[in-house]
Amino acid sequence: MLKVYLAGEIHSNWREEIIESCKKEKLDVQFLFPVTDHESSDNCGVEILGEEEKNFWKDRKGANINSIRTKKSIQKSDVIIVKFGEKYKQWNAAFDAGYAAALNKSIIVIHNDDHQHALKEVDAAASAVATDQKQAVRILKYVLKGSL
Repeated sequence: MLKVYLAGEIHSNWREEIIESCKKEKLDVQFLFPVTDHESSDNCGVEILGEEEKNFWKDRKGANINSIRTKKSIQKSDVIIVKFGEKYKQWNAAFDAGYAAALNKSIIVIHNDDHQHALKEVDAAASAVATDQKQAVRILKYVLKGSL
Protein backbone atom coordinates (compact mmCIF):
# COMPACT_ATOMS: atom_id res chain seq x y z
CA MET A 1 0.00 0.00 0.00
CA LEU A 2 1.15 3.49 -0.87
CA LYS A 3 0.30 6.28 1.56
CA VAL A 4 -0.33 9.56 -0.26
CA TYR A 5 -0.83 12.96 1.35
CA LEU A 6 -2.92 15.38 -0.72
CA ALA A 7 -1.70 18.90 0.07
CA GLY A 8 -2.85 22.13 -1.47
CA GLU A 9 -5.82 24.21 -2.36
CA ILE A 10 -9.20 23.46 -0.82
CA HIS A 11 -11.46 25.34 -3.22
CA SER A 12 -12.03 22.59 -5.79
CA ASN A 13 -12.73 18.85 -5.84
CA TRP A 14 -9.29 17.78 -7.08
CA ARG A 15 -8.79 15.43 -4.13
CA GLU A 16 -11.99 13.56 -4.94
CA GLU A 17 -10.92 13.31 -8.58
CA ILE A 18 -7.64 11.64 -7.59
CA ILE A 19 -9.27 9.33 -5.04
CA GLU A 20 -11.98 8.21 -7.50
CA SER A 21 -9.47 7.72 -10.34
CA CYS A 22 -7.27 5.57 -8.10
CA LYS A 23 -10.30 3.47 -7.12
CA LYS A 24 -11.15 2.95 -10.80
CA GLU A 25 -7.57 1.86 -11.47
CA LYS A 26 -7.73 -0.45 -8.40
CA LEU A 27 -4.61 1.16 -6.94
CA ASP A 28 -3.70 0.20 -3.38
CA VAL A 29 -3.50 3.73 -1.99
CA GLN A 30 -4.37 5.20 1.38
CA PHE A 31 -5.01 8.93 1.26
CA LEU A 32 -4.33 11.46 3.98
CA PHE A 33 -5.20 15.14 3.74
CA PRO A 34 -5.76 18.29 5.75
CA VAL A 35 -9.15 19.40 7.01
CA THR A 36 -10.73 20.70 3.82
CA ASP A 37 -13.70 22.47 5.41
CA HIS A 38 -12.42 26.04 5.20
CA GLU A 39 -14.42 27.33 8.17
CA SER A 40 -13.35 24.48 10.44
CA SER A 41 -9.73 24.86 9.42
CA ASP A 42 -9.76 28.61 10.00
CA ASN A 43 -11.68 28.51 13.28
CA CYS A 44 -10.40 25.38 15.03
CA GLY A 45 -8.03 27.37 17.25
CA VAL A 46 -10.62 29.74 18.68
CA GLU A 47 -13.31 27.07 18.83
CA ILE A 48 -11.06 24.83 20.93
CA LEU A 49 -8.82 27.27 22.82
CA GLY A 50 -10.98 30.39 23.08
CA GLU A 51 -11.67 33.61 21.24
CA GLU A 52 -9.05 36.17 20.25
CA GLU A 53 -9.44 39.89 19.71
CA LYS A 54 -6.92 40.06 16.86
CA ASN A 55 -7.05 37.98 13.69
CA PHE A 56 -3.29 37.40 13.94
CA TRP A 57 -3.74 35.35 17.11
CA LYS A 58 -6.87 33.64 15.80
CA ASP A 59 -4.97 32.55 12.69
CA ARG A 60 -1.95 31.55 14.77
CA LYS A 61 -4.01 29.26 17.02
CA GLY A 62 -5.65 27.61 14.03
CA ALA A 63 -2.40 27.20 12.13
CA ASN A 64 -0.69 25.63 15.12
CA ILE A 65 -3.45 23.08 15.60
CA ASN A 66 -3.68 22.32 11.88
CA SER A 67 0.11 21.84 11.79
CA ILE A 68 -0.19 18.86 14.14
CA ARG A 69 -2.35 17.02 11.60
CA THR A 70 -0.25 18.16 8.65
CA LYS A 71 3.10 17.15 10.14
CA LYS A 72 1.80 13.76 11.26
CA SER A 73 0.23 13.05 7.87
CA ILE A 74 3.28 14.09 5.85
CA GLN A 75 5.58 12.05 8.08
CA LYS A 76 3.39 8.94 7.62
CA SER A 77 3.15 9.33 3.83
CA ASP A 78 5.28 7.83 1.08
CA VAL A 79 4.28 10.37 -1.56
CA ILE A 80 3.05 13.93 -1.26
CA ILE A 81 0.88 15.37 -4.03
CA VAL A 82 0.78 19.17 -3.86
CA LYS A 83 -1.87 20.95 -5.93
CA PHE A 84 -1.54 24.66 -6.62
CA GLY A 85 -4.85 26.07 -7.82
CA GLU A 86 -5.40 29.00 -10.11
CA LYS A 87 -7.45 31.38 -7.99
CA TYR A 88 -5.57 31.69 -4.67
CA LYS A 89 -1.94 31.69 -3.69
CA GLN A 90 -1.38 28.60 -1.56
CA TRP A 91 1.52 29.55 0.67
CA ASN A 92 0.61 26.63 2.94
CA ALA A 93 0.98 24.22 0.01
CA ALA A 94 4.47 25.54 -0.70
CA PHE A 95 5.31 25.11 2.98
CA ASP A 96 3.97 21.52 2.92
CA ALA A 97 6.14 20.79 -0.12
CA GLY A 98 9.19 22.20 1.66
CA TYR A 99 8.49 20.15 4.79
CA ALA A 100 8.08 17.02 2.65
CA ALA A 101 11.33 17.78 0.83
CA ALA A 102 13.15 18.21 4.17
CA LEU A 103 11.89 14.73 5.13
CA ASN A 104 13.13 13.37 1.77
CA LYS A 105 9.60 12.41 0.69
CA SER A 106 8.69 11.88 -2.95
CA ILE A 107 6.71 14.87 -4.18
CA ILE A 108 4.37 15.24 -7.15
CA VAL A 109 3.42 18.85 -7.85
CA ILE A 110 0.34 19.81 -9.87
CA HIS A 111 -0.02 23.28 -11.37
CA ASN A 112 -0.68 25.00 -14.66
CA ASP A 113 1.98 26.63 -16.82
CA ASP A 114 1.13 30.09 -15.48
CA HIS A 115 2.64 29.12 -12.13
CA GLN A 116 5.87 27.65 -13.53
CA HIS A 117 8.10 30.62 -12.72
CA ALA A 118 6.66 31.28 -9.26
CA LEU A 119 7.00 27.60 -8.30
CA LYS A 120 10.37 26.83 -9.88
CA GLU A 121 12.02 26.02 -6.53
CA VAL A 122 9.12 23.80 -5.48
CA ASP A 123 9.26 22.09 -8.88
CA ALA A 124 13.00 21.54 -8.49
CA ALA A 125 12.38 19.63 -5.24
CA ALA A 126 9.67 17.47 -6.81
CA SER A 127 10.06 14.03 -8.34
CA ALA A 128 7.49 15.01 -10.96
CA VAL A 129 5.56 18.09 -12.05
CA ALA A 130 2.12 17.37 -13.50
CA THR A 131 -0.35 19.71 -15.13
CA ASP A 132 -3.47 17.88 -13.91
CA GLN A 133 -4.82 15.17 -11.63
CA LYS A 134 -4.88 12.56 -14.41
CA GLN A 135 -1.11 12.77 -14.80
CA ALA A 136 -0.64 12.42 -11.04
CA VAL A 137 -2.80 9.27 -10.98
CA ARG A 138 -0.86 7.83 -13.93
CA ILE A 139 2.34 8.39 -11.93
CA LEU A 140 0.87 6.55 -8.93
CA LYS A 141 -0.23 3.70 -11.21
CA TYR A 142 3.24 3.43 -12.69
CA VAL A 143 4.85 3.48 -9.23
CA LEU A 144 2.53 0.77 -7.88
CA LYS A 145 2.13 -1.47 -10.93
CA GLY A 146 5.08 -0.64 -13.18
CA SER A 147 2.72 -0.22 -16.11
CA LEU A 148 1.47 2.66 -18.18
